[in-house]
Amino acid sequence: MREDSGYGTGSVFLSFILGGVVGAGLAMLLAPQSGSETRQKIRELAGNVKDRMDSTVDKGKDFFEQKKSAIATAVEAGKDAYEKERERLSKG
Repeated sequence: MREDSGYGTGSVFLSFILGGVVGAGLAMLLAPQSGSETRQKIRELAGNVKDRMDSTVDKGKDFFEQKKSAIATAVEAGKDAYEKERERLSKG
């Protein structure tokens, strides 16, 4: 029997991304350079991370909408099948 670990693909992916961001930020803060260069690199990194996160969120929303539509279609098909079977049994 398979036990579910409780971690979805999205949460594992997000943890991986956030770990990379934290690691990159620490590397920039600890690198030997001037304060203004460090701040500029942090701004650039923050902009890149924001763009990637926005893209990931948009993909997640699209995925959710696709699955939501598929589930709604399946529920409607189930309701129709139930009604047809109910009518068939009530006539028989």
